[in-house]
Amino acid sequence: MLLFAAILFWINSSLTDSFQSLADGRQRKTAVAAMGSAPSGDDAIEAWLKRISSQNDEFDLIFLRGFPEDEGGMRAFAGTPELEELLGSYEGTRSFAKGLESSMYDEVFQPSDRLTVRGETRRVLFAPAHDGETGDIVGTALFLISSSDFDSFLTLMRGLFILALVIFTAVFAVATYSRDPVTGFIILGLFTIVAIFVAYPLFEAVRLTFVQEGRFSLEIWRSILSQKQYLNALQGSIELGVYTATASTAVGFLFAFVISRTGIRGKRFLSAIATLPVISPPFSLTLSIILLFGNNGLITRQLLQLEGFSIYGLGGLTVVQTMGMFPIAYLTMIGVLEGIDSTLEDAAMNLRATRWETFRTVTLPLSVPGLLSSWLLVFTNSLADFANPLILAGNFRVLSVESYMEVTGMNRLGHGAALSLLLLMPTLSAFLVQRYWVSRRSFVTVTGKPSARLTDLVSPGLKRVLLAAMFVIIAFLLSLYGTIIAGCFVKNWGIDYSFSLSNIREAFERGWRVLLDTLTLAGMATPIAGFLAMIAALVLTRKNFPGKRLLDMLILTPFALPGTLVGISYILAFNKAPLILVGTGAIIVINYVIRELPVGVEAGIVSLRQIDPSIEEAAADLGADVPTIFRTIVLPLVRPAFISSLSYTFVRSMTAVSAVIFLISAKWYHLTVQIYNFSECLRFGLASVLATTLIVIVLLTFGLLHVLVRKNENLAKTVSN
Repeated sequence: MLLFAAILFWINSSLTDSFQSLADGRQRKTAVAAMGSAPSGDDAIEAWLKRISSQNDEFDLIFLRGFPEDEGGMRAFAGTPELEELLGSYEGTRSFAKGLESSMYDEVFQPSDRLTVRGETRRVLFAPAHDGETGDIVGTALFLISSSDFDSFLTLMRGLFILALVIFTAVFAVATYSRDPVTGFIILGLFTIVAIFVAYPLFEAVRLTFVQEGRFSLEIWRSILSQKQYLNALQGSIELGVYTATASTAVGFLFAFVISRTGIRGKRFLSAIATLPVISPPFSLTLSIILLFGNNGLITRQLLQLEGFSIYGLGGLTVVQTMGMFPIAYLTMIGVLEGIDSTLEDAAMNLRATRWETFRTVTLPLSVPGLLSSWLLVFTNSLADFANPLILAGNFRVLSVESYMEVTGMNRLGHGAALSLLLLMPTLSAFLVQRYWVSRRSFVTVTGKPSARLTDLVSPGLKRVLLAAMFVIIAFLLSLYGTIIAGCFVKNWGIDYSFSLSNIREAFERGWRVLLDTLTLAGMATPIAGFLAMIAALVLTRKNFPGKRLLDMLILTPFALPGTLVGISYILAFNKAPLILVGTGAIIVINYVIRELPVGVEAGIVSLRQIDPSIEEAAADLGADVPTIFRTIVLPLVRPAFISSLSYTFVRSMTAVSAVIFLISAKWYHLTVQIYNFSECLRFGLASVLATTLIVIVLLTFGLLHVLVRKNENLAKTVSN
């Protein structure tokens, strides 16, 4: 390690000296060329200085006519009072005297001194000035050359070499001292990923809130915390998040329980309906709500003739977010309920427990990790959502919209980042409470001999009640999506309801390339996020290592951040060396993977908590390494969670808006941004066509995933009474 560090130091020193020599040579040539012909008159000198300074903003120039030993003395032409004051403080130094002496001998002198001009550090260079006619030396030019670019390059070089040393040290330590090098490298890789794509961008965003005009300042935070409107917005965000998370978790559990634990028919249809809201753009349901139940809605005004009814505000937002986000809870809970070993329920019923008592004392407690994870994911998603509140909030304030308006409306990136960072407080608080509660209990139900069936705990009468509740929700959802489909075939919804196919033709003509871009980017992100989520879940569940809780929190953090903050932080972090990704498709794929990783990790952790570690230990005792255990045991056992991770990543990649709207470019565009632009321009017909196309594509992808990733026959279960 010392040898490697010495080699890096030698390389860094050699490169630095070489680039310093090149920079000095270029600056000397520039100075000599500029001072080749100095004018003689005072008025001409001032105009000459202005012309030279205006042609090159890399330096400031002070001209010293004559020398102190001359009869008329030396006259200074600085151009600005600031430069005159700087010259007065620099004249008595040894470097200044040496510079004048070098000019007298027709030599260029560049001391090591650094002077500050307008808050920027400048290097100093003395160059002789020659008369344009005779060629005689008539004075000295004092160049104050900007060194910011070169200093940034040196900082980058040092950072890269320090990073190389850290990587070498970490790899060497894992390979030498770890009992399980493969696991060590996996943990190291996960830390590297979250450090680069979570911690670093977030640090840049945080730094922005404490810096104004290049200096440390608390003015942004003082402004935010002293204004009541921002505190009210924070309270509104928490209130909306609690209502939405509670309602969404209840609806998601209802669908997951009926589909997985009862013997009803049509489960595929119900499952498709349960995932339908999440496969559409987040603002499509809001537009449908407004068109059906708004002030001039089809139902409220045309059919029911209601007066004074308003869908805007907390109530409407809770309904829209619940309908749009309960699939998060469903996708998490379906894997949990399918993974519960029904032998415990059978044992309870054999001991004469009723179905309700069995559900209350066995099934529901074993579902608690999934319920808490579902609630937490919906809560964070609700806090981060800005598309729905932006359209439907009315006078109800939420912090995500305030942040978005600060960035786009007032161009105050620091204020927008600070408001978004406030949302981390409720999110992290909920996360810590959930982790603490779950860690104190055991939820293991899958052992080496899983049951091949599930017990039906619902009586016929209760089953009819649950189905009735589900069909009410389904009917409401279908009415919303029916509005979107109908919008494809009307000329202009809300104004002209005549039948037309012109929207379909125009939408595909204008959105075909955008559709291909979106499919390409989402297809690249889906498998990466799916496998990375299962690997991270396995490590966090089965391994103990320093920094485990930190890694867990960093993985969850992007899901809690508003998309505006993620977009801003990625632009700040990856629009400069060493990782210049802004404008490429890679930054959009990375954003998909990092943003949706928490859902897959949460689903994987919940499933792995139900699997007895002795199964993996038995495989390890028989000689299987970590990749083999993961491929042959863990992945098949957590198949529902893995499918959920793949499905959710693809869906969210296809329907993302908030962060992607900052990261798209002329080369890589996104379908949901196109839909949003159409909706904003009141071209609802075109937006409906693209939204319907998106829904069809995602549904087909769901079916393909279930065909390609076949279910493990050993875990196949049937429901019995």
